[in-house]
Amino acid sequence: MTLPLGARRLAPALLCAAAVAAALLITFPAGFPNYDTMYFLVWGRELAQGFGPDYGAVLPPTPHPLATVVAAILSPLGHGAATGAMVVAYASLGLVTYLVYRLGARWFDPVIGVVAALIVLTRAPFLSNGLRAYVDLPYIALCLGALALASRRPRAGAPVLALLALAGLLRPEAWLFSVAYLAYLLVSVDPEKGRRGIRWRGGRTRVEVVGLVALALAAPVAWALFDLLTTGSLTYSFTGTRETVETLGRQTGPVDLVLYGPRRLGEVLQWPGMVGAAVGLVLGLGLLRRRATIGAVGVILALGAFALLASAGLAIIPRYTMLAAALLAIFAALALLGWRLVPQGDPWRRRWQVVAVAIALLFAAWLPAQYELDARVATDLADQGRIEGDLHRLADSGAFDRACGPISVPNHRAVPRLALALDERPSEVVSSSEQEASASGLFLAPASPFVIHNFVLDPNDPSRFYSVVPAGFEPVASNRSWRLYRDCG
Repeated sequence: MTLPLGARRLAPALLCAAAVAAALLITFPAGFPNYDTMYFLVWGRELAQGFGPDYGAVLPPTPHPLATVVAAILSPLGHGAATGAMVVAYASLGLVTYLVYRLGARWFDPVIGVVAALIVLTRAPFLSNGLRAYVDLPYIALCLGALALASRRPRAGAPVLALLALAGLLRPEAWLFSVAYLAYLLVSVDPEKGRRGIRWRGGRTRVEVVGLVALALAAPVAWALFDLLTTGSLTYSFTGTRETVETLGRQTGPVDLVLYGPRRLGEVLQWPGMVGAAVGLVLGLGLLRRRATIGAVGVILALGAFALLASAGLAIIPRYTMLAAALLAIFAALALLGWRLVPQGDPWRRRWQVVAVAIALLFAAWLPAQYELDARVATDLADQGRIEGDLHRLADSGAFDRACGPISVPNHRAVPRLALALDERPSEVVSSSEQEASASGLFLAPASPFVIHNFVLDPNDPSRFYSVVPAGFEPVASNRSWRLYRDCG
């Protein structure tokens, strides 16, 4: 049986993503959903049950409409919804790897694509955030997919905007990409004529133009309506995110952007990647301009969107730079191997070779440090995954007698996990780090300093960890990570 053309085109991406995901599962088997994703699973379950999402607990994450809808689709799996989220996470990291390869191969050549993919797959932030099921990896995959489609068919139009619309329901930066691509589709610019050279492109009917504009605006409008329906405020996600940034004391604003933005990008790419990307951009635009232009435009848009949102009050953290880092990894690979694309006899071919050797030595010298960073990811996943697993096993044991009263937990991080495991609303699980434990009910405490050290939500969280068992509470159940106490009054 002959497969349809669309299926044949998707098959390599799906096979590669599956192979990478399988390799990651063997190498890093202890992945688990992070705090934000656990909240999405709780909110998705509530939506599926006909309730509005419960944003009433202390320090909830920013709602992401697409993540919540996907969680609602996974909700019939019950506790297996968390496993479903991890399938999406491993697959997304696999897709990002494939798409980086595909873009490198299309813009330059397959060997450069392979090296770029290896750079991305070995950067600790991609592994750490991907295997904790952050929404950033599916977002990056959608954006790279849109760029790959635009690289193959620059004026593809609706398919590119559709992918960016989905990405825009995970991260607002994609809204800017949609507007930029819409302008590219509809507006022609002649730099030599200045303003007189700006005109509308012909060839599209009014209905087609309206459809493209509607697709470009779909994500921000849908996000605002989602906020309005669930909170009564069109801007809840933006204002709530800014409040969280202030609470956690994160860097934000234009001054911090200049001071810390390059560092955060460097935390993703590390020094060899940063130097290689800078050299690759310069040499690529200087000697291979036609090939390198679309990638350079993608880098500018990704960094520009990050800068704009950071200046508007959102956090300056490494994972928000990962889309730009994925594209810059292609230019780092170009710096290593792009000399092969320069014609024989061109003096710049030999010069580029010398530069490539220097960058290769820099990557080689950094290998031990990179190994340590990746090994730390594996250790952290294993340690934190053990604690997460023990908490779920304690919840599944039936020890939480809900008739006894409210549940108090040691910090915010435990709230969505118990809410999902016990089918509770998040606001019904009290974080003792934020307020005193109830006079009666259930109290969850860490069983060792190991748990206290490894179960912190955020290093800047001012409330941190509370583990003092209230007077009168008696032990009910325990395992290697947790102890449960109760006082039923």
